[in-house]
Amino acid sequence: DTEVWEPVPHVVATPLHQAPSDAIVLFDGKDLNAWESQRNPGKPAEWTVAGGTFTVNKKAGNIITKQKFGSYQLHLEYYIPADIGGEGQGRGNSGLFVAAIGTGDEGYELQILDSYENKTYVNGQLGSVYKQRIPLANPARKPGEWQTYDVIWTAPAFKQDGSLESPARVTVLINGVLVQNNVELAGGTKYIGKPEYKAHGPAPIMLQAHGVPSKPNSFKNIWVRPL
Repeated sequence: DTEVWEPVPHVVATPLHQAPSDAIVLFDGKDLNAWESQRNPGKPAEWTVAGGTFTVNKKAGNIITKQKFGSYQLHLEYYIPADIGGEGQGRGNSGLFVAAIGTGDEGYELQILDSYENKTYVNGQLGSVYKQRIPLANPARKPGEWQTYDVIWTAPAFKQDGSLESPARVTVLINGVLVQNNVELAGGTKYIGKPEYKAHGPAPIMLQAHGVPSKPNSFKNIWVRPL
């Protein structure tokens, strides 16, 4: 009586060092066809692709996925140059917006930053929900090494009148270490002021071309599984 046989979970192939078989590949090492310019929607994402990776082009601005998503599982790998230079928020800053809902740095930001022996405010270090949630740990590797970012994103839901029905939640692992444990968000990211919600539907994922003067970050092996 306690054995349940249906429904049978669907099979997902998981080849080593490759995206799961049911994932949407957002970067396969060849091109940025899954992305576009945030500044000029419909125009190509003009970041530099070379050697199976792509690198931030600050002059071109942020890039967003062409496809919009609700809740999902995301994997990406990032690289901060060994000779990064700078300090604090000026080292390897390139936020991951799990849902971009405006024309600028609007949405819900998870921080990408060099936090290896680099002091800054703790709700703005690597793995923070920017200006909202301090990470549980600092698993940053030193610049010059590839690092992994894994996210489980539960998108917020809104009522017909635009009021909040259920808040966003996020779980984050960096280099295999849990840094956000299904935390509830108080709203979208704000650089100054308290977070707040604005009603929205499915939204693109965004990578930030932060204007700090340090050398730009690179990325590879990005995939998403809608939930």
